[in-house]
Amino acid sequence: MDVSCTFGERLRALRTEKHMGQIELAKRLDVGKSIISLWEQDKCEPTLSKLVAIAEFFGVSIDYLAGLES
Repeated sequence: MDVSCTFGERLRALRTEKHMGQIELAKRLDVGKSIISLWEQDKCEPTLSKLVAIAEFFGVSIDYLAGLES
């Protein structure tokens, strides 16, 4: 994946690679579906605790999610 991708683009790509919908991911992360949508549209960013949960769920680093590594 291109390092110039935004957090939202990376999250969407990770979610679709797992063939998950936004609702399923929201349930797994204990947030509302609208939050997943806002994150994927880069309209807001997750808290640090949710960022850690996302990284752990998808098996990636926080640096990857932040676009600091590819």
